[in-house]
Amino acid sequence: MVGGGVLSIREVNALEIEQFEWLFGNIIEHCPEAARAAALQRPFRRVVDLKIAFCHFLDGLDTRGKESVLFNHPDLASKHSDGKKLTQESETEQNTAGIDAMTREERLTLNNLNQMYKDTFSFPFVICARENRVQTILTAIEERLKNSREVELKTGIDEVKKISSLRINDLVWPDA
Repeated sequence: MVGGGVLSIREVNALEIEQFEWLFGNIIEHCPEAARAAALQRPFRRVVDLKIAFCHFLDGLDTRGKESVLFNHPDLASKHSDGKKLTQESETEQNTAGIDAMTREERLTLNNLNQMYKDTFSFPFVICARENRVQTILTAIEERLKNSREVELKTGIDEVKKISSLRINDLVWPDA
């Protein structure tokens, strides 16, 4: 899904660093340091180069840094995570997947699976909600519970990359 964006890549390149960090500060959930790192990669020729800058930030993190990125994501179907209010981006993304319209039984199942996942891997289950619906999310979490921690760390970061790409699409016009 391609978003409409509000800025051209030329306008992104012209932003003052503080403006860039403010605008792109939640491309990776609660991770303004990613925006700071991406800002230093300017100028970008294309939107894809901006997306690559965020991916390179994630790829450059050590295991602890990647875990921290995953810890910053809320549990699906949760309005609050560790005392933090759900960000507008996460709420919109979860609603797109139908999380807000789950049945009581689906919500209970998801909450139980979320807890099992955190008990197993010590970080929250992360999936690109905009690319999924409730049933595929439930199936994915059940399947991913069978993975090793290393595989899940990589899978979770790959999902963060998908989320980041879609969030950038919401902010920046597609390349012509």
